[in-house]
Amino acid sequence: MLKIEHLTKTYGGKKAVDDLSLTINGGEICAFIGHNGAGKTTTIKSVCGILQFDAGEIYIDGMSIRTQPLECKRRIAYIPDNPDLYEFMPGIKYLNFIADVFGVPADIRQERIHRYADLFGLTDDLAQPISSYSHGMKQKLAIISALIHEPRLMILDEPFVGLDPVASHSLKTIMRDMCAGGAAIFFSTHVLEVAEKLCDKVAIIRRGKLVVSGTMEEVKGDSSLESVFLELEEDKS
Repeated sequence: MLKIEHLTKTYGGKKAVDDLSLTINGGEICAFIGHNGAGKTTTIKSVCGILQFDAGEIYIDGMSIRTQPLECKRRIAYIPDNPDLYEFMPGIKYLNFIADVFGVPADIRQERIHRYADLFGLTDDLAQPISSYSHGMKQKLAIISALIHEPRLMILDEPFVGLDPVASHSLKTIMRDMCAGGAAIFFSTHVLEVAEKLCDKVAIIRRGKLVVSGTMEEVKGDSSLESVFLELEEDKS
């Protein structure tokens, strides 16, 4: 579903991402781990087609994000760590706007909006302007908007930040259900305990280079993901 080949992105002579290659198949949840400034967000934004990159290639469902960006973006959903929403809109209008962008029919969108708004406890607030929402409510709205067109690849940057425990549990359940249906999920997180319990695969990036990737069991062995990550961080010196 997602194939990254030799991705390189440079800022001012410094390689933010350096020859990174990674594959995530349908049905897999992959955690993307690294310290602040390691290159996670640059990689994610390159995958989404937000950033142009200097070298390499990214394929989504077999299509190049360079040469077929619209076809790729129809198949993905991206939730940044700090969602930028149109705050002058009521929540329901924003969700319908996103549904219009992806061409979701009226009857299908309404069912999905109602289902996910109920699940995240946002139904009673959809008529209110987004500017009145708390950070957690905005995060929930962003998640709902990402699910409306049933993406085949979900890309999330620190998705659990700002979510209450119930909403976090709901998101984890949705992620598992999506993958059971053949979708793939690629997300960055600093919450290593969540990644260890939720993910099939893990990739660890350091100073722009992918240093470890594989199934969760291959990477952590008899240890914990936190222990593996801390050992790698100690080795950098």
